[in-house]
Amino acid sequence: MHARHGLHLLDAISDVAPEAWDALLPSDAPPCLRHAYLHALEASGCVCPETGWTPRHATLWADAELVAAMPLYLKTHSWGEYVFDWAWAEAYHRHGLDYYPKWLSAIPFTPIPGPRLLGRSTASRQALLTSVIQHARQSGLSSLHLLFPMDDDLGVLENARLSIRHGVQFHWRNADPHDPSGPPYRDFDAFLASLNHDKRKKIRQERRRAATHGLSLRWEDGHSATTADWAFLYRCYATTYALHRSTPYLSPAFFDRLASDLPGHVRLLLAERGQSPVASAFFLCDDHTLYGRYWGATENLPFLHFELCYYQAIEYCIQHGLQRFEGGAQGEHKLARGLQLVRTHSAHWIADPRFRTAVDDYLTRERGQMDFYLDELAEHAPFKASAKGGS
Repeated sequence: MHARHGLHLLDAISDVAPEAWDALLPSDAPPCLRHAYLHALEASGCVCPETGWTPRHATLWADAELVAAMPLYLKTHSWGEYVFDWAWAEAYHRHGLDYYPKWLSAIPFTPIPGPRLLGRSTASRQALLTSVIQHARQSGLSSLHLLFPMDDDLGVLENARLSIRHGVQFHWRNADPHDPSGPPYRDFDAFLASLNHDKRKKIRQERRRAATHGLSLRWEDGHSATTADWAFLYRCYATTYALHRSTPYLSPAFFDRLASDLPGHVRLLLAERGQSPVASAFFLCDDHTLYGRYWGATENLPFLHFELCYYQAIEYCIQHGLQRFEGGAQGEHKLARGLQLVRTHSAHWIADPRFRTAVDDYLTRERGQMDFYLDELAEHAPFKASAKGGS
């Protein structure tokens, strides 16, 4: 049997050893890039051809050693991506061309930024991207899209002449924005002290209103959460999707696998009245960041969403010395709760040169609109003009 060499596309993440995949991850990679997370998506049936996500993970080998990799999927739609290209697909359709299937490098259903080109060196990452684009062209695919790559990926992507798109998210940082390299906040009040008077007053009012519901709160991880806790979390998760007239992307089996395979990287926050749970929130977690993912409730209780999804998350980060809380995609209301603007990116290779030119023109206009939007939001930042810090 010949040793693997060059580019190999995998039909399942289980076709590569977990330790080989995870060895390519930088120390600050989010847990959703780990082999166990990607395997949970596939093994639970959430990611498969039937759901429009066919695994085609790109791996680059040198004498049987994995030297670079990319999470990669063949997509037959654009659901679950958080970077919207429906208009591009419609333009292809109007011209009698097929936009789908396309290739997508992303974490399914997850807008968490992270490395998309995993490799032991810049050269290996460049070689992987070159091979993937060449294979996409030979396969007649319309396009390749890399969503939410880290800044370290951008140089490689730009050198390969991919079109870069800009977006925005809202992240909380555990340091005074006027002294980002300074000490972390010592407590929630120290964080509030960095905000202007109106925002500080509003947050205190919202927390008082949430407290009137008389709920007790408890945090659990994958080791301590019970089967009943996970069942209630899924009930809340499905309820939130139902309220938006949508079908949940994830299944109970997916969460069960996370609890067993990545117990130290999951967090549940449950709100209870006596012994009866009424709301819950789900987070991913690593040594430096808390990632907000899902929430839901069985009762409509004012301000409980803000308490569980933002204020409790911020307190958790402060108490556990985490550097950052990522609040997820979209939501200008997060700015008023002390989260800060963060520019995100995506990269796009379009096979047809005519559409590539059109997409580049579109992205140039969109980038100008995004710059204006970010400037406008920055004018409404909640922080004092000069803050004292958190120590």
